[in-house]
Amino acid sequence: MKNNNYTGSTLISLFLHALLIGLLLWGADFTMHKSETGGNTIQAVVVDPAMINQQAKQIREQREAAKRAEQERKKRLEQQTEALEKQRKAEAERVRQLKADKLKAEKEAREAEEQRKLVAEQQKQAAEEKRKAEEAAKVAKAQAAKAEVERKAKQEAAEKAEQVRQQKLAEQRKAEEASRKAEQERQKQIAAKKKAEEEAAKAEAKRKEAEAKRLEAERKAAEAKKKAEAEAKRKAAEAKKLEQQKETALNDVFAGLEAESEQRGGAKGKHIESEKQHYSLIYKQMIQQNLLVDQSFKGKVCKLNIRLSPDGLVLDVQQRSGDSALCRAAKSAVVKVSQFPMPDDPSIAKELRNIDLDVTP
Repeated sequence: MKNNNYTGSTLISLFLHALLIGLLLWGADFTMHKSETGGNTIQAVVVDPAMINQQAKQIREQREAAKRAEQERKKRLEQQTEALEKQRKAEAERVRQLKADKLKAEKEAREAEEQRKLVAEQQKQAAEEKRKAEEAAKVAKAQAAKAEVERKAKQEAAEKAEQVRQQKLAEQRKAEEASRKAEQERQKQIAAKKKAEEEAAKAEAKRKEAEAKRLEAERKAAEAKKKAEAEAKRKAAEAKKLEQQKETALNDVFAGLEAESEQRGGAKGKHIESEKQHYSLIYKQMIQQNLLVDQSFKGKVCKLNIRLSPDGLVLDVQQRSGDSALCRAAKSAVVKVSQFPMPDDPSIAKELRNIDLDVTP
């Protein structure tokens, strides 16, 4: 449209120039013709300078107007071209950003899904560990209750035996001695109850520790379901076996206590050995509760030497013999336990400060 305006102005300007030249030529021709036909008569053609100047001015103004129109057309064309280029770049940037946003959203969606799956699996493993800890606490509580029942039964038997002895004793001195021994027996039973309660408290502490581990387990990979089921079956069988061993050991302890009332000499040594076996079973159970078991450990044994402080803190643990992999796991379990219960009797505690234990999965 701008090009057409410029062309029209140019044509008008050329037309006016041609018209002016034609008038001048026509005037000159007319003058010559009149001279030829008139003989000696000479006539002059008067050309108005003002009219010529006016026409020249109009021609200049038309040229300047055409030039300004052309410049304005070019300027508008450049502005339109620049605007279109900016629009094209903006559209290209918008399309690029949309593609980038789409790729980012897809990546974030994939990462969110992967994180959701990982958290779900970790929560599942943490719940399983919590359940196992609660089961262990229940077992410890049941063991404490059983120990209390056995203590009461033993106490009643001791009281009846004391009555029989008092009836047979003729001398006051023997009666007083029997009473003193009965008091010692009662104190031992009270100590046994206290230890059972302490073991139950430690089991509760381990349950709380397992709860804390549940939070930490969100960062860890879960174990395979098949391995967890096999481990649960093995621990159930082992718990039953340990319960039977503990019951046998307690019976041996109580039998040793009864023998002590009749014979103080060799009974003291038997009592110490019985208590040592009793605490050895407790130590083994605590180690097995913290043992990370692998299927390759089945049927294998590890002998450990453990040195303890007077209050039961683990000072050192060394492998005596057995499977290396199982021994590494057993030593780690001892470190996790960190402190074992110790008896109040110094002679028994002394025997336990350097002890050898056979650990089985």
